[in-house]
Amino acid sequence: MRARIYQKAKTAMQSGRADAASWVLEFPRHDRAIPDRLMGWQSSGDTLRCVHLYFDTADAAAAYADSYGIEYTIYRSGSRRPKRRAYADNFAFGRRQAWTH
Repeated sequence: MRARIYQKAKTAMQSGRADAASWVLEFPRHDRAIPDRLMGWQSSGDTLRCVHLYFDTADAAAAYADSYGIEYTIYRSGSRRPKRRAYADNFAFGRRQAWTH
């Protein structure tokens, strides 16, 4: 049983980093998904695929996996460097791009 530990990415519908600081321990799919003949939904006998455990830090998730004998891989995301922008920069005299409006 192998798990992966990663930090959730922010969704496109969020402007902030809400709930992106938590770390997730989840298991990969072991069985293939089979479409249901009646409804067409995806079904599988793999119940570990539904397990998502949330932790505050990667070390806490790793300690949990170690305590239960779960092999894991930690995927760390790259650091973000947000660009500071101000609305007034759109009207600056030294603007490099042509004004299009």
